[in-house]
Amino acid sequence: MSKDLGITSRGENYADWYNDLVKRADLAENSVVRGCMVIKPHGYAVWELMRDALDGMFKATGHVNACFPLLIPKSFFEKEAEHVEGFAKECAIVTHHRLTSDGKGGLMPDPEAVLEEPYIIRPTSETIIWHSYKNWIQSYRDLPILINQWANVMRWELRPRLFLRTSEFFWQEGHTAHATYDEAEQESLTILDIYRRFAEEWMCVPVVAGLKSDGEKFAGADHTYTIEALTQDLRAIQAGTSHHLGQNFAKAFDVTFQSAEGKEEHVWATSWGVSTRLIGTMLMAHSDDRGFVCPPRLAPVQVVIVPIGRADDRDKVYAAADSLAGSLQATTWSGAPVRVKVDKSDKSPGFKFNEWELKGACVRIELGPRDLESGTCVLATRLGAEKQTVALGEVVSVVSAVLDDFGKQLFAQALELRSANTRRVDTWEDFKAAFAGEGGGGFVMAHWDGTGETEERISAETKATIRCIPSVPLDPGDEKPGKCVLTGQPSERRVLFAKAY
Repeated sequence: MSKDLGITSRGENYADWYNDLVKRADLAENSVVRGCMVIKPHGYAVWELMRDALDGMFKATGHVNACFPLLIPKSFFEKEAEHVEGFAKECAIVTHHRLTSDGKGGLMPDPEAVLEEPYIIRPTSETIIWHSYKNWIQSYRDLPILINQWANVMRWELRPRLFLRTSEFFWQEGHTAHATYDEAEQESLTILDIYRRFAEEWMCVPVVAGLKSDGEKFAGADHTYTIEALTQDLRAIQAGTSHHLGQNFAKAFDVTFQSAEGKEEHVWATSWGVSTRLIGTMLMAHSDDRGFVCPPRLAPVQVVIVPIGRADDRDKVYAAADSLAGSLQATTWSGAPVRVKVDKSDKSPGFKFNEWELKGACVRIELGPRDLESGTCVLATRLGAEKQTVALGEVVSVVSAVLDDFGKQLFAQALELRSANTRRVDTWEDFKAAFAGEGGGGFVMAHWDGTGETEERISAETKATIRCIPSVPLDPGDEKPGKCVLTGQPSERRVLFAKAY
């Protein structure tokens, strides 16, 4: 462990490294409420940047935002059997509407205030939303409905990890209604592509987009699409899902419309979502033993300026730092003003350097009295490149170029990691060897006979699951038929296996 930073090294213990990183980078901490987290201002700023970017992408494709209740009648969940089964073990339930004294100085649920029907704190909102859609939809003219909701949800988590799995988390959930199967399918694929582009262009994380197996699809969906990323410890992480719900929820809530031909038909539906898990995905894809490495488009502080000098130089150096910050903030990079922080805190320069590396500032500028005399400053990047001396008049253009290159380097490094740890195997022995031991992992492309029984056997013996059937093959040969790696039965194509978070 680094004594200066308080972070366990990745090689020593990856899980401890991740937990140390989240806390020491001032992103989040565990709450007194079991399984929940407190997202601190620096971490929430990352989520706000993610949220705003995604919100713009959704609205650009015709979606609008709405808000639905946090509490869902239990009877609503019971209308869609597969959905109920999928979420039953994760539900938190409200049964009373008042507290009363327990006679011992404490409080207890008032036995006279039992709800007529219990409410479930939403784990997802399909049921409550489709109850509303029944009132909104009568004719094909009312379709499509393209609604998104930004909300918090509750799924009781037995093994919580900050950002990756918490009982309460923030997310967006889209819920759309369509007149035809094909329209719903196109919606599912449109959202999948938005998620892919956001992961790759904003998070700088290469992902594999594809179809989930029936064993891994969303409870109540006809089929599910996903984007899957690879973390530095060679595990997959599901970063976003888009579900074609067929007519399951429309039939459960009797949501019908009159078609253009005058026929009464059930509506076709989709739902889709990403959550604060994206922050965990990004951390695990890029960060190092010195702390948070944040892609520039999502960095709360893209440039930190550290004034250096004695007390008698302070006013002059601070004024120059503020002027330089103003010049940077007056320019735009990637469509937004550059986010700059001048650190005037009463800490040593070395402490500030470590702190801002830890918190993921992309660029650090050091500015002291000697720099002012020479009309220069010293610039360093979070990726560890050697420091460079830059003329003050050229800082704006240099910073823009550095930020451009920063994102490209992050994506290239993550893609290289994935390429180096993606293999194709054809025998059961090689498959087991690929996932054996603590070092086993990565992406494995292998043939599968398409049955749930085989999928379960593979998972039970290796802990590897089918992450997706890629929409675009990682290699042209992956789409050729072959024999199942376990059973030897015919297989249409290779699918993507991995151990997963």
